[in-house]
Amino acid sequence: MAPFPHFLKVAHSAEGRYAQKLLNDLMENYSNALRPVEDTDSALNVTLQITLSQIKDMDERNQVLIAYLWIRQTWHDAYLKWNKDDYDGLDVIHIPSNLVWRPDLVLYNKADDDFSGPMDTNVRLRYNGEITWDAPAITKSSCVVDVSYFPFDSQKCNLTFGSWTYNGNQVDIIMGMDSGDLSDFVENVEWECSEMPATKNVITYGCCSDPYPDITYTVVLQRRSSFYIFNLLLPCFLISFLAPLGFYLPADSGEKVSLGVTILLALTVFQLMVAESMPPSESVPLIGKYYIATMTMVTASTALTIFIMNIHFCGAEAKPVPHWAKVLIIDYMSKIFFVYEVGENCLPCCPEDRKLSSQGSTATFGPCVFCSHGSGITGVDSKLARNVEYIANCFREQRATCAKGAEWKKIAKVMDRIFMWIFFIMVFLMSILIIGKAP
Repeated sequence: MAPFPHFLKVAHSAEGRYAQKLLNDLMENYSNALRPVEDTDSALNVTLQITLSQIKDMDERNQVLIAYLWIRQTWHDAYLKWNKDDYDGLDVIHIPSNLVWRPDLVLYNKADDDFSGPMDTNVRLRYNGEITWDAPAITKSSCVVDVSYFPFDSQKCNLTFGSWTYNGNQVDIIMGMDSGDLSDFVENVEWECSEMPATKNVITYGCCSDPYPDITYTVVLQRRSSFYIFNLLLPCFLISFLAPLGFYLPADSGEKVSLGVTILLALTVFQLMVAESMPPSESVPLIGKYYIATMTMVTASTALTIFIMNIHFCGAEAKPVPHWAKVLIIDYMSKIFFVYEVGENCLPCCPEDRKLSSQGSTATFGPCVFCSHGSGITGVDSKLARNVEYIANCFREQRATCAKGAEWKKIAKVMDRIFMWIFFIMVFLMSILIIGKAP
């Protein structure tokens, strides 16, 4: 077995010697500055194939897509051919790419300050003149980002490749595949690449009459929305349900307005977080519309809370409750929304209180101790009777005033309950409508 490794060493040595001789012969009178065609009137076909390896970043605010690509270009060089029998059957060699002519294909929609192209990797040269150049590249391309349905949006970013100086009559670009290659794509945590179709375009620019072909690869990206649902959408959904509960909070607690203002501040913080990551455009994101609608609802609920609290704290100097309000709100709406006061169904103890109750009074107090008037009391001094009657009248006026204040408080409580259910329904319908618009 000893001679076999020695034979391999001799074979590799012979191959290296023939490769060196072949390279010297090929480069003896070769120039990489000119287009390698025998007929200058014929076009040189360049086959382009793109493999998308990774989506490094999608900058929505600056509308830039950063991708890691493998670029394969294949063409035939008319001056780099040889008879492989003359070189011990050597049919393929790998040489530095800067030794041969290379097509000046560039990314038209490049958004990077660095104008360098792919890396100077080696090219694969076959005996029939076929050159294959595989080079990796990290590209920054401009992409029109539409965030109307954020965070349920999908984006389409174009990668347009074409020759910068040669027209279609000199260098023609041919698609190697109908779409970009996604077999080696590394999954991104935020974006999912579903397809990468390719189209060839032939454009005539205003400066020149010659056609300029290019190949456009459309990277179709679908956003993974789970992160935004749990970190932006769900908190807003839960916070929005706190707004109707502000109507259920007792007015005497003094925290009704504070709760509304706190909810409004919390929604403003989330709105600023969304605005910082979105590009400044006329299209409002779907989640932004949800925040704006929720903030409008919270603002309206806070304003209504202030109005209802004014009704609750009317006091003795307020006007009596109108008859229509007693019938509509106190008699009917309070029963529909199950608003009752403690002791409301108890009957008054004396005829005067029963008469007062039949006229609409809803608040009763302790047992009547001054039901009899001074003129009906026998054997009592008239001066004492007048004093007792005066005290009794004062108590009656006080009870009437308290009854009037209790009526306004009940109206405020019924209105609180009405608006609470109205806003609960609004929050639910608003959430369904906003999420239902997601594609």
